[in-house]
Amino acid sequence: MPAPISTSQRSPWQLRRAGTTAFLTAALAGSLLTPGLAPPADAAAVAARALHVAAAQSGAPYQWGASGPYRFDCSGLTFYAFRAAGRRLPRTAAAQYARSRHISAASRTPGDLVFFHTGRYVYHVGFYAGHNKIWHAPHTGARVRLERIWTHAVWYGRIA
Repeated sequence: MPAPISTSQRSPWQLRRAGTTAFLTAALAGSLLTPGLAPPADAAAVAARALHVAAAQSGAPYQWGASGPYRFDCSGLTFYAFRAAGRRLPRTAAAQYARSRHISAASRTPGDLVFFHTGRYVYHVGFYAGHNKIWHAPHTGARVRLERIWTHAVWYGRIA
């Protein structure tokens, strides 16, 4: 069995992620285990938790086909974050778009998904963060980051 990695050997994003994961786990466990308290069923609350999880992955490296917990591709990040928030999504960006409730740009709120497309082909997904920015895992060689939406060829979807 390999020796555990000490905190001095972990990167800043791994330490930040570990703290956020511990907090999120404790918060979700507390709401599930405390009598009389139920987790929020409202889509906005789930989306806000998923967005928080995605943002906590800031700096995690991109890897095609990866869905966490240490590496992600675009749809792997959304899949991982919504799973942590209590919702199951399909694994690919196109399938996630098909599963989402399609909304207008005027209706988008932080935590909604932003789907990038060419014609009818959906090729990328990220979390809308507000102010025309997204959290996403952009491409090989990049890391999970907050970035301005660079095109108008996007659709928006809400996970209910």
